[in-house]
Amino acid sequence: MTGLEDKIIRLIGAVGPISVADYMSLVLSDPDHGYYTTRTAIGLEGDFITAPEISQMFGELIGIWCVAAYEALGRPQRVTLVELGPGRGTLMADLLRAGRVDPGFIRAAEVHLVEISPELRRRQAAGLTGLASPVWHDRIDDLPDGPLIVVANEFFDALPIRQYVNSERGWRERVVGLDDDGNLAFGIGAAAPDPTLLPHGAAEAPLGAVAEINRPAEAIVGALAHRLVKHGGAALIFDYGHVTSGFGETLQAVRSHHYADPLRDPGECDLTAHVDFDRLAQAATAEGATVLGPVTQGDFLIAMGLVERAGALGAGRSAEDQGNIVAAVERLAGPEEMGTLFKAMAVTHPPLALPGFSVG
Repeated sequence: MTGLEDKIIRLIGAVGPISVADYMSLVLSDPDHGYYTTRTAIGLEGDFITAPEISQMFGELIGIWCVAAYEALGRPQRVTLVELGPGRGTLMADLLRAGRVDPGFIRAAEVHLVEISPELRRRQAAGLTGLASPVWHDRIDDLPDGPLIVVANEFFDALPIRQYVNSERGWRERVVGLDDDGNLAFGIGAAAPDPTLLPHGAAEAPLGAVAEINRPAEAIVGALAHRLVKHGGAALIFDYGHVTSGFGETLQAVRSHHYADPLRDPGECDLTAHVDFDRLAQAATAEGATVLGPVTQGDFLIAMGLVERAGALGAGRSAEDQGNIVAAVERLAGPEEMGTLFKAMAVTHPPLALPGFSVG
């Protein structure tokens, strides 16, 4: 039994079953045992690998996009360049190297990183040595005023979701409690959701249908959109998920690059859920911002020049290196890999014509 499992069991014993959202928050962010607060999980030696770790091409193309956003904003004298959940700093490092094509962008960009993990902050500082002197924040609310360019890759999928199940008593919240043996187990609580939160068609959904609501993600996108409307800028979001709201359970745990039981060994596994891009877009437009996309990650990267960049990167290299580059392109953009499941969406104000969103 992990230290966090014991802590959660004692908590449930004292207060009763907890929501899936509270469970996710404890697993990922507990200050003493949380998954993100106590370890570096990204990379081949960790539990999962993200697009920036697959190839430098991903971060480079994002860097070119950020330069285009800077141009579209009228080349402000200062722009706050933000990454939400920057991992080991790989994406930001590659972004800044590519951004050198426009020295004015590099001079204007002040790097701010939203990161709660002390260990990852140390990794980010090391990875950005010689490229930037970042400022760290625990929350987006602490970001400075002024024009913003924001990047978020696989950030929203790790925010706590609430799950609701269509039961014989109607829609009820799914909870984490204890079974007869005292082990963590899913159950159905007494709380009913606000009907306006449920996807369209909830009244006709079959028994057992699951609806997932990510209010923190919607709140963060809404807050970013509010800032963009007030100060100007653009945000680029990558994550895996669906374009249209619907029903289905997507909560999953990953450990050592394999799926695991979400209730087993809490604090030792990553917990994520698919992102509902429809609801994120609604949160942004409700604040008066403009939404571009979502499009698939594959379509976005190809429109940004992934194939051409791969050709340039592989020119004059060994056959093995060229094979690795081709494999990285397939991993990032192939329909059977990350290309279709992962989506890209931009939020801007004022309305901007930005590259990567001419498809779909």
